[in-house]
Amino acid sequence: MDPSKVDEASDKMSDDGEMASVMGFSGFGKKARTFDLEAIFEQTRRTAIERSQLVLEGRQKDVHMEPQGESSRSAKSSVPAPRAKATAATCRTQESGGSSSDSGSDSDSDSELIGPPPPLQNTSQSGDDEPGSLTRAPGSTAHSDDDDDDDDDGEAQDDDDDDNPVRKIPDSHEITLQHGTKTVSALALDPSGARLVTGGLDYDVRFWDFAGMDQALQAFRSLQPCECHPITALQYSTTGDVILVVSGNAQAKVLDRDGFNVMECVKGDQYIVDMAKTKGHTAMLNSGCWHPKMKEEFMTCSNDGTVRTWDLKSEKTHKSVFKPRSFQGKKVVPTSCTYSRDGKLIAAGCQDGTIQIWDRNLSVHTKFHCRQAHAPGSDTSCLSFSYDGRTLASRGGDDTLKMWDIRSFKKPVNVAAGLCNYFTMTDCCFSPDDRLLVTGTSVKKDGGNGKLVFFDRVSFQRVYEIEVTNASVVRCLWHPKLNQIMVGTSNGLAKVYYDPAKSHRGAKLCVVKSQRKERQAETLTQDYIITPHALPMFREARQRSTRKQLEKDRLDPRKSHKPEPPVSGPGRGGRVAAHGGTLSSFIVKNIALDKTDDSNPRQAILRHAKEASDNPYWVAPAYKQTQPVPMFAEESESDEEAEKEPEWKKRKI
Repeated sequence: MDPSKVDEASDKMSDDGEMASVMGFSGFGKKARTFDLEAIFEQTRRTAIERSQLVLEGRQKDVHMEPQGESSRSAKSSVPAPRAKATAATCRTQESGGSSSDSGSDSDSDSELIGPPPPLQNTSQSGDDEPGSLTRAPGSTAHSDDDDDDDDDGEAQDDDDDDNPVRKIPDSHEITLQHGTKTVSALALDPSGARLVTGGLDYDVRFWDFAGMDQALQAFRSLQPCECHPITALQYSTTGDVILVVSGNAQAKVLDRDGFNVMECVKGDQYIVDMAKTKGHTAMLNSGCWHPKMKEEFMTCSNDGTVRTWDLKSEKTHKSVFKPRSFQGKKVVPTSCTYSRDGKLIAAGCQDGTIQIWDRNLSVHTKFHCRQAHAPGSDTSCLSFSYDGRTLASRGGDDTLKMWDIRSFKKPVNVAAGLCNYFTMTDCCFSPDDRLLVTGTSVKKDGGNGKLVFFDRVSFQRVYEIEVTNASVVRCLWHPKLNQIMVGTSNGLAKVYYDPAKSHRGAKLCVVKSQRKERQAETLTQDYIITPHALPMFREARQRSTRKQLEKDRLDPRKSHKPEPPVSGPGRGGRVAAHGGTLSSFIVKNIALDKTDDSNPRQAILRHAKEASDNPYWVAPAYKQTQPVPMFAEESESDEEAEKEPEWKKRKI
């Protein structure tokens, strides 16, 4: 832009100063700064060359000082100081160039710049404000075409610490949430990481809000959504507004964030043989999860041998049915189910040890099928897809953890054995960077500590483990946003592991809040019990004679009312007659008065024995002359033989 034209334009606009002040334009009519782009590019190229030379010099020094090759941290500390000097020199040269090019401009235009700021000044300022970003500055802000390889080498050296995934495990701090006394069988964390939901075998579902909790770590809500059925699975939807609750019941429920019922799945007809013809599950549920892409679709698997998908808007029937089958074509019970990361595949682990995977849109035939994934008769407790969608991890009831490649599903890629599993809901999950695989181990009572075990995804070696508590580790969850690990144990605890430097929000919010003090009730200095009518001014005088009291009672209509006589006859005036006025009432009265107890028939008969012997009336007078003394028959041998006969020969009377 020509400076002479700018001066002419500013002279023309000087008359409009009043209008600018009224309309609120701060930089109205001021001159814009000009930049020499060729000089800026040349200076940027020189700076990049200087930085690459400094990086090479630092590497050579480190190689001479530490021949073993463990010099990544010293190289990091030695590079930023020269870079800072080079950046400062660049800023000074840029400022000198700017002052020479803008010598004719006014002081106001220097204070309030119009136009794009110089890119090198931004680079230097960001490097001064953020020391941690200095190592990535050459690769992200300014570099030349000739030195791309040098900048890539610098970035690789800066990220040397990131090669070890164990250092990213957030286990330096932990908090313990007391869910109850029984096993925490379900864990769920919303996508934003603000709320945690725990469910257990004690039928309770507890809601924990990290932003609302203090150091007391108390749940803000507890409820029993499925009455007397243990909770087996909990999961937030992709939007975090609803929660899927899977219990020992045949009907799954969907709750909102506050625990109120949104939907309940319909129960199927258990007398129908073909499970595809009924509208819902007919046996207890084992697992369930939400679709990763569609916020209104979820899936459940049950002991009726089906895997069903549901739509949140239609609760009267399922959406589709998948029926796992054994090698002989018989029904198999699925114990776990999950979606792939893109939502196109549905995987189910079954009791016969198989893992069956379907295309979500084709529910008849399986797309992938491994018939000997785990030991037959053991419950596959968890299936988990990696974040890249190519790897599937399975946690079996045969104390193994296996990793599968979807593209070749016949044999597992890696197997880890010796991981005790006593629960049908033991979890396994991938780390947020997809480089570690995490699972929990079970222990018997007083048999040691349950552990959280970390495996490297490539080598599948046990690289790290955390001893959680003296109980089994059932559930585990590694949230990608918070970088915190949630663990559910068999003694009713839910633990949260975090690192103040590596984690974000979550447990860090409630730890810094001090516990609220309980408000004590205000107490009086002297314990006086004051009743108004006990005071002398309200106390009534005691009557000295009863005559005045009788006169007052005579004036009272209630106290002086004469009681009405009993009604004789059928009754009148809405009053019922007395007992005995009718035949039915007379009989009822006599029955009620009869207090003889005939519960023991022997005593009832012997009650008349003395009277019958003293005054015989019926049988004894007939034999008074012929047989005054009663004679009884003697037992014969035939009778004894008859008694010894078998039952089928005896005469039936």
